Amino acid sequence: MGKEKMVTRQYTVRFNTPAFLGNAEQSGQWRTPPFKAALRQWWRVAVAKKFNYQHKEIREEEGRLFGHAWLESDKDIEGKKVSGRKSLVRIRLDKWDAGQMTAWGEDPKISHPEVTNRLGGHLYLGYGALSYKQGSTFLGSKEGARKAIKAECRCTLNIAAPEKHIKDLDVAMQLFHAYGTLGGRSRNGWGSVEIKGHNTQPDAELTPVFSADNTLAWCLEREWASAIGQDEKGAFVWRTDSVKSWEGLMTQLAKLKIGVRTEFKFTTGKGAHSPELRHWLSYPVTNHSVSSWGNNKRLPNSLRFKVRRDENKKFYGVIFHLPCLPPADFKPDKDKLISLWQEVHGFLDQQDNLRRIDV
Repeated sequence: MGKEKMVTRQYTVRFNTPAFLGNAEQSGQWRTPPFKAALRQWWRVAVAKKFNYQHKEIREEEGRLFGHAWLESDKDIEGKKVSGRKSLVRIRLDKWDAGQMTAWGEDPKISHPEVTNRLGGHLYLGYGALSYKQGSTFLGSKEGARKAIKAECRCTLNIAAPEKHIKDLDVAMQLFHAYGTLGGRSRNGWGSVEIKGHNTQPDAELTPVFSADNTLAWCLEREWASAIGQDEKGAFVWRTDSVKSWEGLMTQLAKLKIGVRTEFKFTTGKGAHSPELRHWLSYPVTNHSVSSWGNNKRLPNSLRFKVRRDENKKFYGVIFHLPCLPPADFKPDKDKLISLWQEVHGFLDQQDNLRRIDV
């Protein structure tokens, strides 16, 4: 048997917001690993229905495609058993330049009902990659300054993969373009990418990802993010109005995130005996730990932000929900989670500057 035929795709990648892509020094740099990790994430969503949402089967196929050193059932193209393999997907960037953003600009102050002093919206969404000193937001940690990749920076991304896998990867790249973000604090909209190239505009190929069968209750039966949920009002995807700058939009998204979180009031402080609803949004929470969860467990927010540009090159925010059941060691209560997320979705539906969209 001969080698598998490879197909190459070329894309232009543009950041709509600054990206905190950390290198070995945790300073911004164009690098392929974050792109490959994001492609794997969206590939899992793209193929989920094909594998009947069976996580074990998807994980095994992912190992065969993207590389592994653990899969016992793997065989090479000649049918011989192999204990490991390199990735069949090759990714190349046309540059590995360091980020050129070394200082942060103006960060308008916003109010938080649980904080005495007003705070910068960018800082709120980027804390860790951004820090606060002498009344201003600055780029880097409290230990020192770092770099970031500027908004509007571009590069060329080349992907090569076996022909039999290319259709699934094309769908994954559609999802990456529509919802993908990269780097630190990317779930808050930092590192929002815009990808132009082979068929990156969403179309009917994404139907399984937005199936009417993907109800909130159904999604919460999955222990991994496999589809964007949907209810009688449509998909769990909202967009903001368009604005002139990413800076202004990120301030709006910060206000929105504060609104979502403070819908749920804490009645406990550190070492709560049991989790409250707000703990299930994401964890840990400053000054509001759960004794049984400790300080080291991590529960990422499944409600994510993305920044896109419209046909007039203005910026708008996309808020989308990839619901899934938290890990078993959190001892999740499905009924409580359904109540929580229905309230979050209702809050988003009530906002004057948000409306649901199809993709």
